[in-house]
Amino acid sequence: MAGFMASVDARTQLAGRNRMELLLFRLRGKQLFGINVFKVREVIQCPPLTRVPQSHPDVRGIISMRGNTMSVLDLGRAIGLSPITDVDGSFLVVTEYNGSVQGFLVAAVDRIVNHNWADILPPPQGATGGHYLTAVAHIDEQLVEIIDVERVLAEVVGAPAEVSEDIGRDPQDEGHNLVLIVDDSAVARKQMVKTLGQVGCETITAKDGAEAFELLQNWLHNDTEEMKRLALVVSDIEMPRMDGYTLTSSIRQTDGLKHFSVILHTSLSGGFNQAMVDKVGADKFISKFEADLFAQAVLEHLNKRHDPHA
Repeated sequence: MAGFMASVDARTQLAGRNRMELLLFRLRGKQLFGINVFKVREVIQCPPLTRVPQSHPDVRGIISMRGNTMSVLDLGRAIGLSPITDVDGSFLVVTEYNGSVQGFLVAAVDRIVNHNWADILPPPQGATGGHYLTAVAHIDEQLVEIIDVERVLAEVVGAPAEVSEDIGRDPQDEGHNLVLIVDDSAVARKQMVKTLGQVGCETITAKDGAEAFELLQNWLHNDTEEMKRLALVVSDIEMPRMDGYTLTSSIRQTDGLKHFSVILHTSLSGGFNQAMVDKVGADKFISKFEADLFAQAVLEHLNKRHDPHA
């Protein structure tokens, strides 16, 4: 796999152009699956695994890599397919989500493709893996299923969304504490809704940037109660149809919406996003989900909205 993940930094130039790159792989048979390249550290032939007694059934073992120990999850088994039998002939996709590094065992790695987010669509009913998909894409006349890795990790390692008791609650004006949450992962949406509910915020969710912008335009044009109460938009960056950068740019270019605060967040690690966050005019960037950090960031912007001297 030498050179397979070369020039990752160059791929960041796709950010803000509503484009992304997918690493395509197989779990069994001919069906192709995909994962965002930005989530991938490297791809290697699977090394020998050390079994861990009483570990989660989807964890096939652990490995030591460059002084760090990581868990190896059987991705096919995790989404309800047959487990991989030929471990020695398999590949390990090493990923980093929310600051945590783990390996996903896959049967074969295909290639990397450049694709437009606008052509990546919500999964159809009955697709392989069902609710473990965030999207699908048609590539070279073949359907590629994009896996909701956040959901897989939440089921294996947990997804805490409890806010500490010492986190301040929301500002005085409860009539303007509505937060629009935009994320293609059902698990991520539930995490954020639960977290903000603990600090007194009301929430409405959208599955991608296109759906969110349609909602905002409808609220604006019809002068709805939601538009009067909306205080903040919180958006994932990597989403089908319209990514978070494009959503933010669209908000900033629309009279009647441009004044709303926008927080962008991502499960991707690294600092390459900050320049694009500034370019599109987002108010804040959160590089990983932690309940306290997320709640504090939202409350900070709500307090600014309610503080006449902010």
